[in-house]
Amino acid sequence: MKIVKNIIARTLAFWALFVFASTMMIFLWFYLFCFFIPDPFKTRYHRRISQMWMGLFLFLSGCSFSVKGKEVFDGLENAVVVCNHNSLIDIPVSTPFLPRANKTIAKKSFVYVPLFGWIYQFATVIVDRKDHNSRKKSYDNMIKVLDNGLDMLIYPEGTRNRTTAPLKSFYDGAFKLAVDAQKPIVPVVLLNTKRILPAKPAMYFTPGKIYMHILPAIYPKGHTKDSLKQTVFEVMSAYYLENNDQINN
Repeated sequence: MKIVKNIIARTLAFWALFVFASTMMIFLWFYLFCFFIPDPFKTRYHRRISQMWMGLFLFLSGCSFSVKGKEVFDGLENAVVVCNHNSLIDIPVSTPFLPRANKTIAKKSFVYVPLFGWIYQFATVIVDRKDHNSRKKSYDNMIKVLDNGLDMLIYPEGTRNRTTAPLKSFYDGAFKLAVDAQKPIVPVVLLNTKRILPAKPAMYFTPGKIYMHILPAIYPKGHTKDSLKQTVFEVMSAYYLENNDQINN
């Protein structure tokens, strides 16, 4: 039975990859307009196209998506959004389905992914983590994103969480940004993506429902970078533990 399950999951992974690539070719032409539109309009346009693309991809790959807590953004100034990261599917679905236009931070290596990297860089701040100057420039660019009235989306774990813990330890960047800019942090917890597309085994896909839960904003006033990081970590970790068990039971 386990062998059959593995064969099905790997077959579905190839199907999902095919669907992703083929639908990307359809929407690729619409992204061309990003060359001619300045920010923040470019980012808002990019998000709309990405919503349509990812909506089609999820449907054809057998997945569904729900968002809880959209009202957190009602009347809220632009913010630093922090999201957990368990799966490769987190990245293409989080930016489009957040309630407001946003840019995210991305490793320079993403730029070299054929076609997708070209599309993705329109909605990102690119950083080479090995280069001090690149890190400084990316931080300045994130400030500009906030100055443009957009939200800044950051995955504070840095890479996918391959552990059994709810979250990996957080890097400082998102919390330094929130404190320096005096912008609220909005924690976002993605649930079930680790089961749908796990880091291990590779090429293993089990269609299901992805849940995006938006938690109440946490304001930086009275916090240091470290205390804000610790507070957000505790809130997201506790929420993930409680709600992930409910979804998978």
